[in-house]
Amino acid sequence: MECFSNLALEGAHCDAGSMNSPFARLLLLAAMALATLLPVPAAADPADIEAASRGVVRVVVVGRDGEEIFPISHGTGFAVNAETIVTNAHVVAEAMEDDRLGIGIVPSDGGEAVYGRLVSVSPRNDLALVVTTSPMRLPPLTLSGNPPVASGTVTAIGYPMNVDQAQGLGTEDIFRAQPPVTSQGFLSGRRPSREFDTLLHTAPIARGNSGGPLVDNCGRVVGVNSFGAESMGTEAEFFFAVSIRELLPFLRANDITPQVNSLPCRSLDELEAQDRVREEQLRADAQAEAKAEEEAQAQRRADTRRDIEFRVLEQRSNRAALAFLLLVVALGGAGFAYDAHRRGDMRARSIGGSVALAALVLAAISWFTRPSFNEIEDRLEEQLRAELDDEDSGVIPVQLANGALTCRLNPQRSRILGQAQESLSIEWSDTGCVNERTQYGLTNGRWTRVLVPGDEETVSVNRYDPETGEYIVERYLLDRQMMTASRTARATYQAPGCNSDPEVSLQLGVQQAEILNLLPDRPNERLVYDCQATAPPEESGED
Repeated sequence: MECFSNLALEGAHCDAGSMNSPFARLLLLAAMALATLLPVPAAADPADIEAASRGVVRVVVVGRDGEEIFPISHGTGFAVNAETIVTNAHVVAEAMEDDRLGIGIVPSDGGEAVYGRLVSVSPRNDLALVVTTSPMRLPPLTLSGNPPVASGTVTAIGYPMNVDQAQGLGTEDIFRAQPPVTSQGFLSGRRPSREFDTLLHTAPIARGNSGGPLVDNCGRVVGVNSFGAESMGTEAEFFFAVSIRELLPFLRANDITPQVNSLPCRSLDELEAQDRVREEQLRADAQAEAKAEEEAQAQRRADTRRDIEFRVLEQRSNRAALAFLLLVVALGGAGFAYDAHRRGDMRARSIGGSVALAALVLAAISWFTRPSFNEIEDRLEEQLRAELDDEDSGVIPVQLANGALTCRLNPQRSRILGQAQESLSIEWSDTGCVNERTQYGLTNGRWTRVLVPGDEETVSVNRYDPETGEYIVERYLLDRQMMTASRTARATYQAPGCNSDPEVSLQLGVQQAEILNLLPDRPNERLVYDCQATAPPEESGED
């Protein structure tokens, strides 16, 4: 084995001869053959790896000669909170053994190097905790609560000495902020190493990488790089990282509560593809529903037409029959009047003639007032309009999600790198006011609020859609330069308080656009919440 620092790891058996037995060489050759069959590592999300890298530091053991400070050795560490750093025990071993030596912490994303104070060391599993003696406000890395152990792409982040040497970096450069080096490989399985649990992987590391994080494709820590197997020049290279199984209990034993995320690592591409499928399904369902409604309306129209045609034909037949009957009565009355006329009975003739004339007039009325065939269409349209009016009167109008709302996280549609609240309670007004104090801006019909905090390197873009009840929080993990630009843009305007004037929300939308234009194309995190009206508390019935 090869320990990646200037000091061998106690109990790690770092002599090269330990890997020279025939059995060990056979295992390495078999592992090398297996490694050649593995596919090329899938690319991690560069933005997530870059964000994780900003919480990685160079840990330097330093000596002093009068006013001059010089490096003795160095390794890597990473922040688990703003001022606490995890590294390997063997990285800081010299400082533990010699009181004249100190520990320097050099940030990766700008800022001055500071001293660190060793607060806990666990030689058994090669872990150590260092706290900065001056405020640094480091962005903490998130630990994977359910990391893969047998396979999967991983990235090692750290400060390998061979890269420093290749760049010709001098002593003064060690104390200057520089971005760490990243290298990608595969997990090759869980491999307990004597007294502690380790992960075997193929992400190349070298001297100086010790104590640096091994992260998944979302930038979450799955292990702490510690040592590697001697490659013998022509054999496959394998490396070891202290696993989360060791790191989490070590942190908790030292009253450190890190950010832990146990969700699967999912890309925004995957989520957006899933959303597209969902939207296409919704559109297909809407089209199918519209088609079914159209077919149902066509069937209702056909049934209504058939009923109206039947009634019209029935009415025409009845009127025609009545007209024929009245015509018969008229003929009978005329015959009776004629007969009375021949007999000279003027009174009977008058009665018969009156009956004949009345029956003839009624027969004509009955005949000419029969409904025409054109009336079928008129009746059909009239009845359909009446049915439509009845349907409209029974439709419940769209309820906008306003007022007191309970918003629940939708993990299936979210990309969560750190820790997220499972539910939020907000008070939303139709003027874009949240909780009676935060005004949202209106841009292209979307309510948005851009938050640029002064105490963390993150910009959040919060959006709310009252029609769907969808509340989205997108978080951008930015470097120092982009955060400075964002804070400068934010300082150019004063965010208004809650205001009912629509011009205020429109103006805020325009002002926020400058910050939005500075942000990357995609966020690191996207939290999607589904909001519904908060149910009123049940009355107890007690006085």
